[in-house]
Amino acid sequence: MTPNVLVFGELQDGHVVPASLEAIGVARTLAGASDQLVGFVAGARGESAAADFARFGIGRVLVADDPRLDSAPVGAVAHAVAAAARTSNARLVVAGGTTVGRDLVGRLAVRWEAAASTGVTEAAPVDGGVRVRRSVFGGRATETRRLDGERVALALRPHAFPAPTEAAVPLSAEKVATADIPAALFAPKRTGVKAPDRGAGPSLTDAAIIVSGGRGVRGPNEFRLVEDLAASLGAAVGASRAVTDAGWRPTSFQVGQTGKAVSPQLYVAVGISGAIQHIVGMVSSRVIVAINSDASAPIFKVADYGIVGDLFEIVPALTAEVRRVRGV
Repeated sequence: MTPNVLVFGELQDGHVVPASLEAIGVARTLAGASDQLVGFVAGARGESAAADFARFGIGRVLVADDPRLDSAPVGAVAHAVAAAARTSNARLVVAGGTTVGRDLVGRLAVRWEAAASTGVTEAAPVDGGVRVRRSVFGGRATETRRLDGERVALALRPHAFPAPTEAAVPLSAEKVATADIPAALFAPKRTGVKAPDRGAGPSLTDAAIIVSGGRGVRGPNEFRLVEDLAASLGAAVGASRAVTDAGWRPTSFQVGQTGKAVSPQLYVAVGISGAIQHIVGMVSSRVIVAINSDASAPIFKVADYGIVGDLFEIVPALTAEVRRVRGV
């Protein structure tokens, strides 16, 4: 399958988010040639953000230059994406693995009548469609799925693909009309955004590295060991439900079935025994490192690397070594 491929560019602060850059890399492997790649951005700052596509090899970018789309729900954006796909003769839409990307692909399955899949970790063209792989059952299995048909929409799993190498090409930005978007889709408006309480590092859902602490850390003051290790790695800080239930850290830190599901390149579990509710939320991480004094803790069954010992000795030593190696 080598049709035109449309990449949805999600914007933040006037630039394409890292998850959309991963989508560009996947689109480049799925397209038969560079002239089959098309970018799409929406909103008041879309035209300036189009340059991000050109920097990574997509010269043709469709821009829905409509400030209403900055605060509109995903349903309105999906309408514009479907129209852009028709305009560009695209049969495949690729979105990053964000909340917006997953929501968009689900809506395109209906509005654009597309075969759709989210959480994609591998994608390859096949005759008449695309073959994808994705984790299922909380990461306990991997399914291979073939998506056939005239239209396919994919949302990637976060951090499952590397960002593409830069391959700058001339930019050709084309404005697309938004007049056909039903007014009812603009009725709900986002009136404000309040970031949840979190550590000093990146957000949990965007982080490539996460260090999480559990009940084994013993108390709110000792939790600083987790935060120090995270700071040395440039990582986000997470926590088990036991920690947030105890009030040591806000619920926005929680990783697990009733918290956030994460898929970083590296997940470090400090003093977390590994209840199934926690494992479901982090088992799809690329590499899992567990530090726990109990050698029979369930977390070691899913860990790629395990350290059995006193975290109050291991974590400070590990933090110091990371800082030494990184020169921080």
